[in-house]
Amino acid sequence: MSADDVYTLPPGLPVPEDDGACAHLVGEALPDLTLDSSLGPVNVREVDVLYVYPRAARPGRPMAEGWDEIPGARGCTPQSCAFRDHHAELLALGARVAGLSAQDLDDQQEFAARNAMPFPVIADPELRLGAALRLPTFDVEGSTLYKRVTLVARAGVIVKVFYPVFPPDENATDVAAWLRAHG
Repeated sequence: MSADDVYTLPPGLPVPEDDGACAHLVGEALPDLTLDSSLGPVNVREVDVLYVYPRAARPGRPMAEGWDEIPGARGCTPQSCAFRDHHAELLALGARVAGLSAQDLDDQQEFAARNAMPFPVIADPELRLGAALRLPTFDVEGSTLYKRVTLVARAGVIVKVFYPVFPPDENATDVAAWLRAHG
């Protein structure tokens, strides 16, 4: 596996620790916030499973220096592809899924098309969701990115938070198991 293989997680990635940055989220309402996505405008309040990730790789663009050493940074593509692969199951469990990062719409559209994402991939370059919910971020190469977190909501209220998310490629399976158990 090469460093350019964004579909496979390399061994030895640092495991992110729970810093308590999402402890306040259960019981919070998702904001009435409409953002652009790969499938057009999406109001995040209408999403049942919202996985928030730092930044998906784009062919021809190198990863940030030291990306694999940042706990929780690597794995956006495997996480997204797992949600894609579990999409029918999640829909059957009553969950409308969307992914969101601080990347711009052009990056999100390219990523969604290249990976055949059947759900919206939301662009939030202004970190509006983060400001509304006080989501954790980190800075790399002059950009502020979201830390990886997955929110499960019912009727617009957050009922479950997956944070930290590790390994990211198992997040969709974990969400589906939680939905089955808490149907």
